[in-house]
Amino acid sequence: MITVTAIQAARSFANILDAVERGETVVITRDGVPVGRLVPERQTSADRLKAALRDNPADAGFADELARIHAELDSAFGNEVRGWPGG
Repeated sequence: MITVTAIQAARSFANILDAVERGETVVITRDGVPVGRLVPERQTSADRLKAALRDNPADAGFADELARIHAELDSAFGNEVRGWPGG
């Protein structure tokens, strides 16, 4: 939580909105007394997923690692397994 004076809020409103957008709650005070609070809007699960994907980029080597593992399994088992059991 961030606390700012009313004067600070007026002077840096865009920065405060940026903080709220990032999930911070901002309390605005006048003469040391809280008078208001800016809180982030509730996020949907889709919003949280988008943020997680944006903040955690894909591992560039992941596809190569899967291909290597697949090749190892293919080498170890050959043609023994052709599909899902019972399929």
